[in-house]
Order: sequence, then C-alpha cells, then structure tokens
Amino acid sequence: MSWPAGILLFVSTVVLMEGFAYVMHRWVMHGPGWFLHESHHRARAGNWELNDLYAVIFAIPSIVLILGGVQLGWWPGCAWIGAGIAAYGAIYFGFHDVIVHKRLPTRYLPKSSYMKRIIQAHRLHHVVETKHGTVSFGFLVAPEPESLKAELKRRGRAGVRAPTGERAFAEK
Repeated sequence: MSWPAGILLFVSTVVLMEGFAYVMHRWVMHGPGWFLHESHHRARAGNWELNDLYAVIFAIPSIVLILGGVQLGWWPGCAWIGAGIAAYGAIYFGFHDVIVHKRLPTRYLPKSSYMKRIIQAHRLHHVVETKHGTVSFGFLVAPEPESLKAELKRRGRAGVRAPTGERAFAEK
C-alpha cells in the first residue's frame, strides 16, 4: 500500500472513530455496559475506576489490526486502520482524561472557543449521574453548551447531581 493511501486510511479512521465513539458511548456505555461506565459518573476514589476497562477493550482491535497488518500477512491497510484507532485513543486520553478530568497534572487552560465548548459539553454530560437523561455523547464534536443546558432543563434535570464545590450546572 502506498504511503499516501495509508495516511488517507489512517486519517479517515481517526475521523470515523468519533462516530464509533458516539455510538458506543450512547448505546453501549449508557446501555448494557453501564455496569462499567457508571463508575465514571460517580466520584472516583483512587486512581482507577471500572470504566477504565473500556480503554483495554477498545485497544484490542487496534492491537490485533496492527499485528495482522504488519506481522501476519493481512492486508496492509489493517495496520493503518489499527494505527488510526490507536491515534484516536491517544487523542481521547489527552482530551478526556488529562484535560477534562485532570487525571494527570497539567497547567493547560483552554483558550479557543472550540476547546471551551467541548470541555463544557463533556462536563454537562457528567452532571447527570444516571444511565438515562444524559446529554452530549461525543468527545471531539459536541453541541453548543446552551442547547445542552436547555435540554437538561427540558428534561426537568432528571438525574442531575446536586451542585458540589465545582460549578456543576449553571443556568443562563
């Protein structure tokens, strides 16, 4: 496979992973996989939560595709797809775990309107502690926070946790 074709396949995979992540988050993590994901909507005691197993689960196809494409004689595009999945995982980790949830110390302060919007959208997702009633399931693409706040208000704030020391849900 040529380098340009491989890079196109890699970039396409990273882009398509946002749709895959949305589907998995909305209908699996907030569906039958809630038994793992629920830990992510509660206060964490320690460095790890059951939800972290999803990183292992989602890494398996990436590893298998890279191994197959590089070592096992599969179609070479498999390696590029596996690398695209891994790249999305790294982007997700940086955004979700480091920037939003601050699981690693950083002095990063969002300055762009895009970063502010996706961080606020993700935080609005987390004000709901229950399996149902949550808004904003994407990670790198998210609706405007004002529309998410309006949707939470329309739903009567079902499942919204009581405010803590942080600003959990602010009305306009």
